[in-house]
Amino acid sequence: MKKKLLDIVRDKIRFKHYSISTEKTYVFWIKHYIFFHQKRHPIELGKNEIEDFLTFLAVTKKVSPTTQNQAFSALLFLYREVLGVDISTWNVQALRAQQRKHIPVVLTKEEVQSIILNMNGIYQLMVKLMYGCGLRMSEAQNIRIKDIDFGFDKIYIWDSKSLKDRTLPLPLKIKDELKVQIKKSKSCIKKI
Repeated sequence: MKKKLLDIVRDKIRFKHYSISTEKTYVFWIKHYIFFHQKRHPIELGKNEIEDFLTFLAVTKKVSPTTQNQAFSALLFLYREVLGVDISTWNVQALRAQQRKHIPVVLTKEEVQSIILNMNGIYQLMVKLMYGCGLRMSEAQNIRIKDIDFGFDKIYIWDSKSLKDRTLPLPLKIKDELKVQIKKSKSCIKKI
C-alpha cells in the first residue's frame, strides 16, 4: 500500500526529531498549498506556484511576515526533504507580507515587582526565575533539580528553542528560595 504524501511528511519530520508543533505547522501549510493548487501533486508544481501561494498569503490573507515565512519553510522542507528537489536555485520571489511595526511594551522595575509580589508559592518562584534568567515559559517548566548548579551558580538549559543548550548565571537573590523548593520537592518524593 502506497503512503500518502502528508504521512511521508510526518514520518520525515519525526525522523529528524522536529517538535510536534513544527510537524502540525508544516502539515497545515503543505495541505493548504496543495488545496490552493486544486489538489495537484507538489512534484508537478514549481517556482511560479510557490510564488503564487506565498503572494496569495501576503496579499489576500494578509498574514504576518512570520506566518508567511513559516509557510515557506514548510514548502522548503517538502521539496528538499520529502520530494528530493533542490529548490535553492529557483530564487523564489513572492510578494512579502508587510512587517507590522510594534512598539515593545516594557515594564518598569516597580511594575515587575508588583506582579511578582501579587503571586505566591511555586508560581512566584518560577516567575522570578524566568525574569532573572530571561527564560521562556517552556524552559522554566523543563528545569530539573540536576540542571541547577549551586556550586558554580549556574543553570543549564537543555534542548531549548532550536535544540540549543545553554548555561545561564543563577540569580543570587533567589538561590535560597530554590534550595527551599528543592527540599520541599525531595520531601514530597520521599512520602510517595
